[in-house]
Amino acid sequence: MKIRYLLNSLLFLCLIVTGTSLKATQIKSIGVPYVQNFPKSVYLSGNQNWAIAKDAQGIMYFGNTQGLLTYDGKYWQQYQLPNRQIVRSVATDSKGKIYTGGFGEFGYWSTQNKKLTYTSLVKLIPKTGQLSDEVWKIIVDGKRVIFQSFTTIYSYENNKISQIKGQGSFLFLHHVGSRFLIEILDKGIFELKGNRLTPLPHTDLTSPKNIMTILPYKNGSMLIGTSKDGLFIYNGSTFTPFNIPANDFLKTFQLNNGSRINNQYYAFGTILNGIILIDQEGNIVQQINKSRGLQNNTVLSVFTDNEQNLWAGLDNGIDRVELNSPLYFYLDKAGQFGTVYSSLIYNNNIYLGTNQGLFYSPWVPGNGKNFNSFDFRMVPNSQGQVWDLSVLDGQLIMGHNVGSFKVNGNQLEKISSNSGGWTIKKLNSNPNYLIQGTYNGLVLYHKDANGQWKYFTKIQNFEEPSRYIEQDSRGDIWVSHAYRGLYKLTLSPDFKRVIKTHYYDESNGLPGNYNINLFTLENKLVFSSDAGFMLYDEISNRFTPYKELNKGLGSFANSNKIINAGVKKYWFINHGKTAMVDFSEPGKLKIDSNRLSLLDGRMVQYYENISPISNTMHLVSVDDGFVIYDAIAGNDHGKKTVLPAVLIRKVEDVTDAYKTISESGNNGAEIEIPFNRNNIRISFSLPYYRQAKIKFQYYLEGYSNQWSEWSPSSAKDFTNLGKGSYRFLVRAKINDELVSKVSVFEFTVLPPFYASNWAFAIYVLLIILLFILAKKQYKLKLRKDHDEILAKVELEKEVFLKKEAEEREKQLSIIQTERLHTELKSKNRELANSAMSLVYKNELLQKLSQEMIKLKDEKGKAMADDQFRKIQKVIDEGMNDERDWNLFETSFNEAHGSFFKKLKASHPDLVPNDLKLCAYLHMNMSSKEMASLLNISLRGVEIRRYRLRKKLNIPHDKNLAEFFMEL
Repeated sequence: MKIRYLLNSLLFLCLIVTGTSLKATQIKSIGVPYVQNFPKSVYLSGNQNWAIAKDAQGIMYFGNTQGLLTYDGKYWQQYQLPNRQIVRSVATDSKGKIYTGGFGEFGYWSTQNKKLTYTSLVKLIPKTGQLSDEVWKIIVDGKRVIFQSFTTIYSYENNKISQIKGQGSFLFLHHVGSRFLIEILDKGIFELKGNRLTPLPHTDLTSPKNIMTILPYKNGSMLIGTSKDGLFIYNGSTFTPFNIPANDFLKTFQLNNGSRINNQYYAFGTILNGIILIDQEGNIVQQINKSRGLQNNTVLSVFTDNEQNLWAGLDNGIDRVELNSPLYFYLDKAGQFGTVYSSLIYNNNIYLGTNQGLFYSPWVPGNGKNFNSFDFRMVPNSQGQVWDLSVLDGQLIMGHNVGSFKVNGNQLEKISSNSGGWTIKKLNSNPNYLIQGTYNGLVLYHKDANGQWKYFTKIQNFEEPSRYIEQDSRGDIWVSHAYRGLYKLTLSPDFKRVIKTHYYDESNGLPGNYNINLFTLENKLVFSSDAGFMLYDEISNRFTPYKELNKGLGSFANSNKIINAGVKKYWFINHGKTAMVDFSEPGKLKIDSNRLSLLDGRMVQYYENISPISNTMHLVSVDDGFVIYDAIAGNDHGKKTVLPAVLIRKVEDVTDAYKTISESGNNGAEIEIPFNRNNIRISFSLPYYRQAKIKFQYYLEGYSNQWSEWSPSSAKDFTNLGKGSYRFLVRAKINDELVSKVSVFEFTVLPPFYASNWAFAIYVLLIILLFILAKKQYKLKLRKDHDEILAKVELEKEVFLKKEAEEREKQLSIIQTERLHTELKSKNRELANSAMSLVYKNELLQKLSQEMIKLKDEKGKAMADDQFRKIQKVIDEGMNDERDWNLFETSFNEAHGSFFKKLKASHPDLVPNDLKLCAYLHMNMSSKEMASLLNISLRGVEIRRYRLRKKLNIPHDKNLAEFFMEL
């Protein structure tokens, strides 16, 4: 048996080395598949999980200490039995019912009134056989559901329950194909046929005892697992112990349950040491316990779903093992070897270079007891920081903090004392030389006569810490400083010294000095930076962005590291996130970042390491161990992956407080939401449990006109929804590739109370009533209007007559006014004529006075003075005759009666001469005319005008004549 086991192991190693394609369903025996932990702090219920089931929609159900747990890939929900019993068993049927059993209770859960509601079936049990113990198993058999306790089997069909008793106490009921088998303690195994128990035929003296699981096996036989006696095979007539290495393990750690996986493997949960997986030949494929990822070593239940997820209900928590995961983990839970900086497989050993030293373990163990175990031991004298492990021409070189070493098995041979060997590679210009970047510059190695790498020299004239090194097509050496800067070195023909050094920074087009790394990509030298990849132009001596690469890489354009992954394939690492990029198709990059998303942030930053095992398998160094990446695993070649439908989960009213409207979308019910509660939250999920990037896209018909952007959010709030019918459409996409079908949730927002059908009926009645009242009111108004019109006509008649009288009076007033104006104009004319007559008279008398002076006798002798004085006196009396002024004043008062009254009232100090001047100014006479009337000179008129202006306090800029005309 051990020889066959060793042959199988060697065959497996050959498949790895040669890169032979394995079936997608093949479970690897290296490391541990990805284990997803769900502690009770996540699902918020009890520690122990006794049973597991999955329904047609993809929802998981767990029998928990505190009740029934549901999980849909996103949300956990807990439901309690009537008396808060422990749920010991769970099963689902094709119609959406979930059957559960506990102490003194069993029944089913179904959606009623938009919520998952429990219906007990205990009341259907005949009174002669009341349930008084735990229900440990539930099996759905078409229309029949079988509930099993330690004392009785209950068969539920057509809403009736029948009881089946045995010849003793039962252990557990098992469903194998179409058969139902149960162990009766101390009596053997019986088959349930209808409602009868029949002993299982066998020729052995005794049958296995304490049977915990019975599973289908090859050629119609059965694989029987017992708690302490290991495994047996039953071929229909005999029980044969299955003597395999796993048997000792199962006997020692107490098998508790089992599950068949994809018709090829078997998973057995134990009480003391987790889960063990075997193949049909009995070879141990995997052992998963607390030290390898499980939360607890006591496995109370196991269940394999249709996506090759192995679910484990534990004594403390729930775990999911992704059996077809492309990643297999080996993690140092005990802190044995520290942080891993580099790892690779060499000469059937796996080597880990860590911060503590170099550790190794056989790659394919041959002891036949623990197939996937590793026994890592430190290579003697390797203590300290290991930076790099590289295989060059079949020789393993280790770059260490204290120098560089050649590794042979568990032996070290020091080949250089130059500390800090970060990176080492062949010179393109001469493959017989290796160039190494260290803490203090560059070191050269060459092959001796036996083809062994030996120290050659330290390259002179360059002492900078050299993190990355590459040689370009011209033979120059490019060096990336460990922290700051980039150098191009020209070596002497013998490679021993640097003869020319160029330093590059922002002045040469680089975005900065820090974090500039260099790599060879498809025979082209590229430079990584925080601003994306750059290319160097020899002619301009400048760096320019590598636009085509940056555009094709998307978010990985800012990668800080590139690692060769095979022909035209490279790993791009962007500060902890990893993607495989395929350059095989010209002009198009294929980027796969999803399958390695579990490793995001788990590698040592800036020292990420991925080494090839074969064309399809890679060894990835992570902080506390390593991961095997199998590019084939999980890819069902030729099989189209069909995603489950997105589930509409809880619909909540979030108007002012959280209130559940529905727990599972429509579920055949019409959802109506009151208008005053029109703020809702719709939660949804995709029951897809393998690790993947899941995004959702939704669209609410009646609210928006297009699909939303893809988002990982699994809930959406809608506020202030208007009345009407809505359809919420949602779909999911995994790994930015596969898109699910559209799921629909329909609901109606009811109109407000004032727009409801009842409201409209009331409105109609009110309108009719108002119409009747309006008609009566209209008739009353007609009468009132008739009386008002008559009164209005009479009033208008009176007003008309009054207006007519007023118009006549107004006409008479106008005529009288016009007559007065005419008379005034006539008086003004008379006054003007009178004034002009006086002017004319005075001017005539003045001329006469002047002529009298010139008058002489015939002898030429002047007139005697006494005669002249007499005549002049007569002339003066004529010019100053008060009768002329009195006549003028009388005429002036008739035309301007109020002028003198206003003037005397406001200026009582005016003398008669002042009044005369004011009257002449009011008539707008000229100064010459006023001088004649007043019998004074023009100068005298001006003096009087000046004095009058002062008396009346008239501003200088105001025209005196205008002032009196306005008075």
